[in-house]
Amino acid sequence: MSSVWRQRLERVERLARALENGVLVVLLSLLLLFASSQILLRNVFSSSLPWGDEAVRLLVLWLALFGAITASRDGRQIRIDVLSRVIPKRFVWIPDGIATAFTAVVCGIFAWHAWRFVQDSRAFGDQLLGDWPAWVLQLILPIGFAVMAYRYAVRTAGVLMRRE
Repeated sequence: MSSVWRQRLERVERLARALENGVLVVLLSLLLLFASSQILLRNVFSSSLPWGDEAVRLLVLWLALFGAITASRDGRQIRIDVLSRVIPKRFVWIPDGIATAFTAVVCGIFAWHAWRFVQDSRAFGDQLLGDWPAWVLQLILPIGFAVMAYRYAVRTAGVLMRRE
């Protein structure tokens, strides 16, 4: 690969990383704002935003999925890895490849079923936050799992190509 293409890919990677981090910051800030305002409104003014609790639940969902996407970006997901500590170093790529391939498949299955869920939600005309179509707010599910499946598939290919 030429150095020009490598520089462009690195620039895209930096931009995507900054965008993901920015979305995480915005989502966490919104979650704190809505949750705090709901608590304040309930305890001080004996009222609340009618859609506030639903918004908090949606923000938790979005924050969890963006956090998982970010963890998959850096390979910082929770991992139980006993086998690679007891087998010889030259064979560590085998359980690593199996684990990343399995994770890619599971995330792909989740993405598929999440997509079906979003389609059903759209077909039934579900609504959230008053009159917003639910499927729009639920799109994070198939998109998030598809991104994670892609990242783990790429990581699996990398593990299999570097199997020294």
